[in-house]
Amino acid sequence: MSDQQKTPPGDPKLRRVSRTASVWFLFALMSVLAWNFMRSDDRTIGQITVSELYRQLDNDNILEVTFQGETRVEGELKNTIVVDEADVNEFVTDLPSAEVTGELMTLMLDREVEITARSRGLGWGTLMISILPVFLFIAFWIWIFRAMQSGGNRAFQFGRSKARMISPDTPQVTFADVAGAEEAKVELEEIIEFLKDPPRFSRLGGRLPKGVLLVGPPGTGKTLLARAVAGEAGRPFFQMSGSDFVEMFVGVGASRVRDLFEQGKAHAPCIIFVDEIDAVGRHRGAGLGGGHDEREQTLNALLVEMDGFEANEGVILLAATNRPDVLDPALLRPGRFDRQVVVDLPDVKGREGILRVHAKKLPLAEDVELSLVARGTPGLSGADLSNICNEAALFAARRGVDRVAMEDFEQAKDKVMLGTERRSMVLTDAERRLTAFHEAGHVVIGVKVPGLDPVHKVTIVPRGRALGLTASLPEEDRHSHTRDWLNGQLAMLFGGRVAEELEFGPEKVTTGAGNDIERATAMARRMVTRFGMSDRIGLMAVGDSEQEVFLGRELVQRREVSDFTARQVDEEVKRILDEAHSRARGIVEENRTLLADIANALLERETLDASEIQLLVEGKALAPLTSDFDSEQGSLELPGAAAKPAAKPRPGLGSADPLPSPG
Repeated sequence: MSDQQKTPPGDPKLRRVSRTASVWFLFALMSVLAWNFMRSDDRTIGQITVSELYRQLDNDNILEVTFQGETRVEGELKNTIVVDEADVNEFVTDLPSAEVTGELMTLMLDREVEITARSRGLGWGTLMISILPVFLFIAFWIWIFRAMQSGGNRAFQFGRSKARMISPDTPQVTFADVAGAEEAKVELEEIIEFLKDPPRFSRLGGRLPKGVLLVGPPGTGKTLLARAVAGEAGRPFFQMSGSDFVEMFVGVGASRVRDLFEQGKAHAPCIIFVDEIDAVGRHRGAGLGGGHDEREQTLNALLVEMDGFEANEGVILLAATNRPDVLDPALLRPGRFDRQVVVDLPDVKGREGILRVHAKKLPLAEDVELSLVARGTPGLSGADLSNICNEAALFAARRGVDRVAMEDFEQAKDKVMLGTERRSMVLTDAERRLTAFHEAGHVVIGVKVPGLDPVHKVTIVPRGRALGLTASLPEEDRHSHTRDWLNGQLAMLFGGRVAEELEFGPEKVTTGAGNDIERATAMARRMVTRFGMSDRIGLMAVGDSEQEVFLGRELVQRREVSDFTARQVDEEVKRILDEAHSRARGIVEENRTLLADIANALLERETLDASEIQLLVEGKALAPLTSDFDSEQGSLELPGAAAKPAAKPRPGLGSADPLPSPG
C-alpha cells in the first residue's frame, strides 16, 4: 500500500495538524471569555447604591430597567452620572429584599419607566468559568491517552518503542570504514542487495531473510557493521538496544516490540537493529518467575512479530550478541534468524586493515610499519587496535612532536597489552632479585622447550597488577593447540616457582606464583574434562555444571559424573600438574647458568627484548648501556631491533606468557 493510500501510524504531518487544531480551539475559547469580561463600547456600567437609585428615580433620570430575580436590578440612565470619578450611563444595583424590589417596581411604574424582568441565572461568561475546570480535566486525560499512543518523546509513553530512525541521507559509516571482517561484510552486502532489488532474488522463488544475527566476542565490530549497513542500505534504519524493551511495568516490553514492528511495517522495506539482544532473548524457563515475567512476555512478543500468524514482509531484524549460547532456541531457528554471521577476532591481515582504517586520522611518521604492529598483536580485537592507535597519538602528543612514530605505537602496544608501568612502586632489593629470578625461570623454560611460542619480552618493571611478567608471541595465528604445546605451557607456568625453589630454597617461596598455579590448574582440568587428553579418563567429556548455573538454566547445581569419576578427574589433574612441575625443575636445574645470567641482566636493565635474550642463550655478552637507554621504558633500544609485542598481564609476582583458551 502506498503512502497516498494510507497514512502511516504516527505520521508527523497528522500530529502537526492535530496540534494546530488544538491550539486554535484554545485560542477561540480564550477569545470568547475575554469578550464576555472585557467588552466595552460607548456606554459605561457603574455599581450604585439603593439610595442613589431612589434619587435618580426622583430626578426622572432612569430610562429602562431589568429586574434579575428578586434582588438585582440593571438599568440605563437618560443622562450620565459620576460614580467613583467616572461617568456612567448604565447601572447595577443589588436590592436588600423582595419587599424593596416590589416597592421600587411600583414607583417605576408610576413614572412610566420601561421595565423588563428575567430570572436570574448564569451568564455566558459565568457558565464558561464554571465548566472550564471540568473541560480541562477531560482534556488532560485525553492528552494522556493520546500521548501513550502517539510518537515523540512525551511523558507516559511507556508502551512506545524507543527505537531511533537513522535517515538514509545522514552521513554514515560505510563498509569502506570496516576491516577485518570480510566474510561478514559479504553476508551483509547480500542483505542490502535484497533491499535494493528484491525481484532479482525473488524471481526464482527466494525470499527475503527475516533476521540476521551477528555473533562474536566483544570489540570485534558487530555494532560497527550494523552502522555500516545503515550507511549502505539507503533504506530506513531503526536502532534500539535490547535493554530498552524491558521495564519494571508488566507488559511494557511486549508493547514496545509490537510498536517497533508497526513502525517498521510503515516504512518497509527497512532494517531494525537490536544491539545486545541477549538482554531480552535469553532462554525461557530460566530462573524465577515462570513464563509470566516481563522479560519472557517481551520475548514471546518478539517471536510472534518475527514469524507468527501474520506475515511480516519487508522488515529485516539485524541483531548482535556476544552470548549466543544463552539465546532461546525458538529465536535462533530458521524463519526468525535465518542467518548467523560470525564476527570473530581478526587475523593478521584483518588487524593490519583495521590499523590502517584507524591510522587514516593520524599523521604518521615515515618509520611506521603497521604490518609489524599487526603481527605483534595476535588475539586483539578491533576495539583493542583502535585503542592502540589512540594511545600512540597521545604518546606522540606528550613528546611534543608533529607525527606519530613507530616508537609511539610500541609504547601504546605495551600499555594496552601489558598494562601501564608502575614505576612509582618502590621495590626492595630482595623483591627485585626474587622477581628477576622468577621471570628468568619462565624465560628459561620458554627458550628450552621446543614448540613453544618465542619469548619476546621480559621485564621486572611492575605493570598493572603484576610485579613482573614474561611475554611470548606466536609466530603465526594459532587456532588449535596440540597436547605437546599445552604440556609445554604448563611447564613454563611452573618455571617461576621452580626458579624460586632452586635459588632461595623451598622455605623461601612466595605468593608470586599464585596466578601461575591457578592458570595451570584450569588448563590441566580442561585437558582432562574437555579435550580428552588423559589416557585414564579417555574420550569422555565431563559436564561442567558450574557453566550451566552461570547461564541461568538451572536453579541448583547438578552433578553429571559419579563420585568415582570425579575422584579420577582430580587425580589426573594432580598427575599432570606434578609432571609439569618435575619437567620444569629438570630444565631449570640443567640451565642454572643461563638462569643466573638472565636474572642478573634483568636486575641491571629491568627489561630484555628477544634479541638480548638470544644473546644470553648463546652465551654472548650484551651491548653496554648507552645514552640511548629509555628511562621511561627501562630497556635498551638496539638499532634494527624488531617490534617486540607482548601479552596481557596477570596478577601476581610474575607472569608467564598469557595463554589463549585452547580449542
